[in-house]
Amino acid sequence: MAIIEVNHLQKNFKIYKRPKGTLNAVKSLFVRNYEIKEAVRDVSFSIEPGEMVGYIGANGAGKSTTIKMLSGILVPTSGTVSVNGILPYRNRKENAQNIGIVFGQRSQLNWDLPMEDTFQLYKQMYHIDDKTFQKNVSMFTELLAMESFLRKPVRQLSLGQKMRAELAIAMLHNPQILYLDEPTIGLDVLVKDHIRTFIRELNKEQHTTVILTTHDMKDIDTICDRVIFIDKGVVLADSSLEKFKNSHSESYFIRILYEHQKQPVNYPGVLCVAEKEHDVTYQVDKRAMSVNAFLQILLDNFEIRDIEIHQEGIEEIVKKLYTK
Repeated sequence: MAIIEVNHLQKNFKIYKRPKGTLNAVKSLFVRNYEIKEAVRDVSFSIEPGEMVGYIGANGAGKSTTIKMLSGILVPTSGTVSVNGILPYRNRKENAQNIGIVFGQRSQLNWDLPMEDTFQLYKQMYHIDDKTFQKNVSMFTELLAMESFLRKPVRQLSLGQKMRAELAIAMLHNPQILYLDEPTIGLDVLVKDHIRTFIRELNKEQHTTVILTTHDMKDIDTICDRVIFIDKGVVLADSSLEKFKNSHSESYFIRILYEHQKQPVNYPGVLCVAEKEHDVTYQVDKRAMSVNAFLQILLDNFEIRDIEIHQEGIEEIVKKLYTK
């Protein structure tokens, strides 16, 4: 049974239309004109317990608005959303017990308190028993390498330390679902790796369902096994990560290690993108030639020591989708 069900979800915002000219500005004091902006137009999907889903799209596609409706912050204009069998915007207290949320650009920490005190505060808020509390604090401190800053006020922490603390707080009460909105924005490589490892471990140990929105495609590649691609408030693709890559990649790369000196390869759709003495990488347009056909040509005509094949990375694929 799905833990999240979304059917024909829509969210409109009424935006004040500022008039031009002094006379119209005076008129607007009595009669205001508004325009309707569709943030989410028609979104439907279901998510099973334990799935790790990347919810991706360009800025303004409707990602964060969807997350806010799932978490009960916003009420849908139309359509239905069910999280663990309840309507999040009608049962906000019950829903809050089932979810954890991390917004990369909005903190839920008290800046005057050290993390130790913040943990105690959230223990009381979520009525966490002593055994669960001690276990989670110990586990999160180790997985997120937080020991060195547990006793510092939050205002003294670096951006990376704050984000690790945000994740720990979001998961302290063992929620079944974790919503992540740009959790690695502005972080260095080492901190990003800590966060990705932490999320994977949570999923493995606690079967936590994860919905991740991000512009860092390495987050998607290393955390998620499913992708939902949204554009202008509508779902355009929903599949496994591997199927998404295979369906939308336009080329693949073949690295050849020749037995002797490299040989020229001239075929339509084949481009040499890197070369050394015996080591050459080709980019091959899938529409011009299949991987099997190109490999057969190479093996029939050249002495080859080794071959590596990989497709376009998800970042290149998504960039192309954004520009279409």
